[in-house]
Amino acid sequence: MKELLQRVAMAVVDGVMAAIPRPVPERAILERCKIISHRGEHDNVTILENTLPAYEQARAAGVWGIEADVRFTADLVPVICHDPTAERVFGEALCVAELSFEQLRQSLPLIPSLAELIAAFGGNTHLMLEIKDEPRPDAPRQKEHLASLLSSLTPGRDFHMLALDPALFDLVDFLPPESLLPVAELNTDAMSRAALTAEWSGLAGHYLLLTRRLMQQHAGRGQLIGTGFPASRNCLFRELNRGVEWVFSNDAVKLQRIRDDYLARVA
Repeated sequence: MKELLQRVAMAVVDGVMAAIPRPVPERAILERCKIISHRGEHDNVTILENTLPAYEQARAAGVWGIEADVRFTADLVPVICHDPTAERVFGEALCVAELSFEQLRQSLPLIPSLAELIAAFGGNTHLMLEIKDEPRPDAPRQKEHLASLLSSLTPGRDFHMLALDPALFDLVDFLPPESLLPVAELNTDAMSRAALTAEWSGLAGHYLLLTRRLMQQHAGRGQLIGTGFPASRNCLFRELNRGVEWVFSNDAVKLQRIRDDYLARVA
């Protein structure tokens, strides 16, 4: 219910923002545009979120990056699933953390492992991997698994780790700080201070909450900003003209086509 209400609120806000004309960004800005498909290109009817087909849809359209949610099975295999249970997306009241990976694969074969995601997209599509807040039955082993899986990629260049709670970055403390990206909700000031103090890569959050003043503070320290979740041309152009580095969207393919179309027009 919470996510449904959030989506409704975002749709209303983006509807208003979509009606406000924005200037077309300069060519150099359009060329640097980095759109990230939030949970892949999905409708949760024909293509389900956080699945390899959803991510392939985004990659095929030329989208720069994909966002994926990482949690662990009972035998500590990192898999890609947003919710603790599979009920909302798959209609199965199964808890990911209570199943072994083999059990999960038998019941819900569309849920990929992190290893499968990296094998399919690592090195050719930027990965934004969000660490989900859940019990840590064996944090050292979980950390070891993540370190092994990510070892073939270059932090910051190939992937970033995301978290709504900075304390979750303890699970990836083997990574350089510039590969860590905290995600603010309504706590933008606190998360901003934490990012500046820890010298992380920057800050992500809703485009209405990350103000120009806050963005300038991070830019002054060499940090970058990611915003979500634009769904229209005018909202995309607003963010690009503000100097946003990463644009997270549930309509990434649509935004990519808008960007590509205008890039072809701009001298």
